[in-house]
Amino acid sequence: MKILVTGGLGFIGSHTCVELLNANYEVIIIDNLSNASIDVLDKIEEITSKRPKFYEYDVCDKVKIGEIFKENKIDAVIHFAGYKAVGESVSEPLKYYRNNLDSTLTLLEVMKEANCHNFVFSSSATVYGTPKELPIKEDFPLSTTNPYGTTKLMIERILQDVSYADKDFSIIVLRYFNPIGAHKTGLLGEKPNGIPNNLMPYIVRVADKELPILSVFGDDYDTPDGTGVRDYIHVVDLAKGHLKALEKVVNFKGIDYYNLGTGNGYSVLDLVKTFEKVNNVKVPYKIVERRPGDIAACYADPTKAYEELGFKAEYGIEDMCKDSYNFILKNKERQK
Repeated sequence: MKILVTGGLGFIGSHTCVELLNANYEVIIIDNLSNASIDVLDKIEEITSKRPKFYEYDVCDKVKIGEIFKENKIDAVIHFAGYKAVGESVSEPLKYYRNNLDSTLTLLEVMKEANCHNFVFSSSATVYGTPKELPIKEDFPLSTTNPYGTTKLMIERILQDVSYADKDFSIIVLRYFNPIGAHKTGLLGEKPNGIPNNLMPYIVRVADKELPILSVFGDDYDTPDGTGVRDYIHVVDLAKGHLKALEKVVNFKGIDYYNLGTGNGYSVLDLVKTFEKVNNVKVPYKIVERRPGDIAACYADPTKAYEELGFKAEYGIEDMCKDSYNFILKNKERQK
């Protein structure tokens, strides 16, 4: 099967491409390199001994996307491409609405024209807003607290309408919790351009003395230590979840939704202390004001994904912290 992976050189996309290639899928990647590096393509090849076909295009460019579908008989699409930083979305909402909605609409239009109807969408636990209770189940009410989450929820609504209108479409929506970690080889990991917006890349850079101190946004939440609680999932587990979704998407019609998480909640300070312990480094931090758009706690009930997809996260928080730091150390070795 030929799988088109949008944003395939990004953090989650690249790990998913590795798992797809290892499972003998034929992979075609599109990425505009706005938050990724071309050398990730070499690293995917180094890990798998296979080189995916690559297009440096923007998913919003309908003509270019159409060319990919004309040149390749695509069987399914996994859609990662999109802006993803909560904080940035609050300060630059138009950028997020334009890019995230446009890219998805363009992709769906081209897919329909090309008679390709299998679609796996990279959504987010942010669509649950501030949950009424924990853990979070797929049938909980949906709402959002920031523009990034709103783009994900809007796209979910679009996909629901597409599925209703065109019975040929088969759509799986994966609601991620908080992916961290890196590939065991240290070749792939999260390395955002500029100052990181997400917690683990920031912790790693502080531990490596690239940045002086970690800002912890609020210590007065209604959580055990006052800092925000999240469900962290290893990126390799998350990538494997996409293969499970792909197995289902080619064998049913309609739309379905799955949480991808571990079901465990850890606070910001839990993560910092675990990182310090397993890597034997210090991560200096300071408490600052809460960040707009953040909520106190968020963790999954992963039962549905286990029962219907056969997906269960295997790695724990210590693995995630070890692998995240190993990626940075390995990168420094290669640069010498």
